[in-house]
Amino acid sequence: MKSNKLIVFSGPSGTGKTTLVKYVLNKFSKIQFSISATSRQPRGQEKDSEDYYFLNNEEFKKKVKNQEFIEYEEVYGGFFYGTLKSELNRIWGINKIVIFDIDVVGGINIKEMFPKETLSVFVMPPSVEILRQRLIERGDVSRDEIETRIEKAKKELDFASKFDNIIINTDIKESKKNTFSIIKDFIENE
Repeated sequence: MKSNKLIVFSGPSGTGKTTLVKYVLNKFSKIQFSISATSRQPRGQEKDSEDYYFLNNEEFKKKVKNQEFIEYEEVYGGFFYGTLKSELNRIWGINKIVIFDIDVVGGINIKEMFPKETLSVFVMPPSVEILRQRLIERGDVSRDEIETRIEKAKKELDFASKFDNIIINTDIKESKKNTFSIIKDFIENE
C-alpha cells in the first residue's frame, strides 16, 4: 500500500455520506478519519478532537492567516469549516490513508491539490424530495435550515461529475457494497 493517499466523501447534507464513511472505517483498518476544524459550537454529544476541532472565530481566522489549513470555507450560518495541515500529517505519520466526510467544495479543492493521491466519491440522493424527507426525519435542524440545505444541495448536485465515483444512495446496503468495492480497488492499486 502506498502511503499519503486520501479518500474524499462529499455530497449534500443528508445523502448518507457519514454512514458510508463510518462503514469504510469499520471495514478497513488502514484508513483513518480526518477530523475537521469548525468555528461552530458542539452539538449534542460531539466532543472536541474527536468529532471536530472546535475553535472560536478568532482562533479559526488566526489559523487561516497562518496558512494552517489545506482547505476551508464559510458554510451554514456564517460558520467556518476546514482541514488542518496538521491533521493530514498526523494521519500520514501513522502510515494510514486519510478519509474525509466533507463539503462538496472542500472535496473538489482536496482533489485539485492532490489529484493523483485522492479518490473522490460523490454521494447523491435518489431525488431532492427524498433528501428533504431524510433531513426532516433526522430531526437535528430546523425547517428553515432544511430549506437552506436543500437549496445548497441543488447547487452541489451540479458538481457530481467532478468526482471519480458517484454513488446514488437509494438503498444503503447496495451503497455499502459499491463503496466497499471502490475503496478496496483504490487501496490495492498503487
